[in-house]
Amino acid sequence: SKLLYDQGEKEPTGLDVLSRPAEEFENDPQLEVMWAMKAYEHAEIYFNILCSVDPRSLRLTPRDDKIYSTFRQEFPDLDVRILVEDELKSVEGKKKWREFCEQFKEEVEDYSFGTLIRTDVSEDYSEKNSILVTRIQFFAIEIARNREGYNDAIRTKFKPSRTKKE
Repeated sequence: SKLLYDQGEKEPTGLDVLSRPAEEFENDPQLEVMWAMKAYEHAEIYFNILCSVDPRSLRLTPRDDKIYSTFRQEFPDLDVRILVEDELKSVEGKKKWREFCEQFKEEVEDYSFGTLIRTDVSEDYSEKNSILVTRIQFFAIEIARNREGYNDAIRTKFKPSRTKKE
């Protein structure tokens, strides 16, 4: 499978590829691996931050206040402690989330990037405890978890891990 790109434009490589819109590419196993590695790296860094600082004072974006208030306005009853993938990704759930996400299209960089999130707030990232969401969904849910105190126990339960560099 080959990357699709405009004629006259050089073929994108490495991390440049990850900043391109997904619609530009055919299904490419190598590209999927790059996306997965980038998502895992983001998850690992975020979890290490949670292990190191008070999550209630953590700011994830310059727009945290707006993201949080809009999220709780539109999803007042969403329990952020345990995420149910079927509820997030049902036809109705996708529609509601799409409307939420689009509000931040111009305000949050990479708002639609695939990002891993923990389904159970009390546990570390693992294959069983992670699902893929958009970056703005990640921000909304994690800002709520931080402000509502659900990430407080992470610092005492886990220690930061050394990131593996190859």
